[in-house]
Amino acid sequence: MDRLTDKIAALPPDSNYFSLEFFPPKTQQGFANLQARLSRMSQALRPLFVNVTWGAGGSTSAKSLALAELTQRSLGLTTCLHLTCTNMSRKLVDEALEQAKVLGVRNILALRGDPPRSEEYRDDSNPNAEEDDSNKDFTWAVDLVQYIRKQYGDYFCIGVAGYPEGHSDQSHPEHQSVEHDLPYLVEKTKAGADFIMTQLFYDVQAYQKYERQLREHESGLMPVQSYQILRRTTKLSHSSLPPELLKRFEAVKGDDEAVKRVGVDVISEIVQAMKDMPGQGPRGFHFYTLNLEKVVTQILERSDLIPPSTPMVAANGRNGNVEEAIAEHESDGFLIVEDGKKTRHRRQSSMANSQPRNRLVVSRERASSTSSNRTAALQAREDEAGVPMEEINSRANTLAISEGQGEMGREATWDDFPNGRWGDARSPAYGEIDGYGVSLHVSTPEAMRLWGRPTSVEDISNVFRRHLEGEINAMPWSEDALQPETLTIKEQLLGMIEKGWWTVASQPAVNGLRSSDPVFGWGPKNGFVFQKPFVEFFLSSSDWKKLRAELDQDDEVTYFADNAAGDFVSSDAESVNPVTWGTFAGKEIITPTIIEKVSFRAWCEEAFGILAEWQKVHKPGSESSKLLERIRKDYYLVNIISHAFVEKGALWDKLLGGH
Repeated sequence: MDRLTDKIAALPPDSNYFSLEFFPPKTQQGFANLQARLSRMSQALRPLFVNVTWGAGGSTSAKSLALAELTQRSLGLTTCLHLTCTNMSRKLVDEALEQAKVLGVRNILALRGDPPRSEEYRDDSNPNAEEDDSNKDFTWAVDLVQYIRKQYGDYFCIGVAGYPEGHSDQSHPEHQSVEHDLPYLVEKTKAGADFIMTQLFYDVQAYQKYERQLREHESGLMPVQSYQILRRTTKLSHSSLPPELLKRFEAVKGDDEAVKRVGVDVISEIVQAMKDMPGQGPRGFHFYTLNLEKVVTQILERSDLIPPSTPMVAANGRNGNVEEAIAEHESDGFLIVEDGKKTRHRRQSSMANSQPRNRLVVSRERASSTSSNRTAALQAREDEAGVPMEEINSRANTLAISEGQGEMGREATWDDFPNGRWGDARSPAYGEIDGYGVSLHVSTPEAMRLWGRPTSVEDISNVFRRHLEGEINAMPWSEDALQPETLTIKEQLLGMIEKGWWTVASQPAVNGLRSSDPVFGWGPKNGFVFQKPFVEFFLSSSDWKKLRAELDQDDEVTYFADNAAGDFVSSDAESVNPVTWGTFAGKEIITPTIIEKVSFRAWCEEAFGILAEWQKVHKPGSESSKLLERIRKDYYLVNIISHAFVEKGALWDKLLGGH
């Protein structure tokens, strides 16, 4: 019984259930680590089903299908595959549906994707380009629903998206309202949609009103992993953040641990409020995990959403919910669980004389070059990642680990503080917030308004200059205005732009400032923070050739460079460079920003993909399109780190002094 509607119909009318959403990781090591995480979460949490995202224009198609194969076939989790239908090959739509059927996936969430732009996305080098243009047949999600139903009958259970605050189409933002959406939603259900899955929201009242209108029973929640992710996701999804909630997060926004604690409280409160609503059937809660487990697990247990089961080691529970077992001690590396009723609310673990059973997948080179004796025991080389480890002895212990309890829990949730593309590339959450793939995150009209129609290199430089001056609040590589920290090196960055070197990321040197500093501070207030200066920028291949010769003479800098063709070079390709770290009372040193080969190359591929998206804003053959294509083919993206962070002028004297 893998059709979602059948599984939901089999539940008691007054029951609650939940589902989890994952995206395909950017790196091979991230994928391997996600496999271990999914295995643990499936045992501990037992979601009714899981969702696998699909990148815009099919950009993650192969990885999405690989992840669906892992969840559906290997782990036996009922899987719902997202599928967009615009701006990609029609053949890819057919292949995705056929492959899903082969894998045993019975559920598809039918989505439109970005607004159709055939002229920009069609590959005219393909003789069948016009015939294979998906936009000929698919303009809206309803077209995909009709097509799936026509081609596959009732084999697939088809879902569509619902928006509790209205869908914001970037080309028509003035139409964002539930009332505007309703006729289109009705059309999709009449075309054959079996269920509606609501998208991200934090406003419970908006959802309550929406459910009254639709009698819908599926809600979309994103656990709060960081303040920056919260603000970015609500901005991109055009979902409101009630003032009373925003105030709670604003009070702790510089401390990720505190933000997560508040986030667990807030989402648990939202879940409880929705559970208390009168309903007409099972109520489901869908969590966007961001490929992380600790916070969502804590919310699920606190909200009593985890279904009961018979554990491998007997442990009684309360109220028919998951057993409230306590990991008290270990024997031969296995946790021994006592009756939860005897020591309620006291899950602890003593790790004396134990060996870790959760290991982080790392490359063979990294395992040998950067691992200390202490950390080596916690790692597995990527070529050994498929070797089964000893089985954790109970579901209760696995749940404790997923919540981050004890040393084994810390090993399992080591990447609990994601930092986008500056985090660790081994993390399943590396570099993403939504798994949607490369995108400008603005509409074509908005891109034109922000960045104009450049026809010369100087025009491009002027766009970067205007962003630094605060005249425009977004660039293709960043949807946000500059942070106060960046403004402290504004003159240096303007100097780079004057040379025709376009900066996309940077940070100044910081040597032991209080973590409470209003500009540079982060984390708990009882610490000190440090930064090595770095800058990342585009420059022409001829300029890079000259600059590289100078950098090779300086042993206090590390650089990484790559272009769209993949001609990667580095001063030390195997180096791992923490460039932001902090020391806090009672904690190990925290390093949220890391620059290394794997993460840089993954980001570089995305950065040049974004440049290609900017090119597609302009008509093929136009001066702007031809300019951006020349830049994409000729320029390098370079990241330069100075390790002399205690010296005044480090990095900037090198880059600006002699050119």
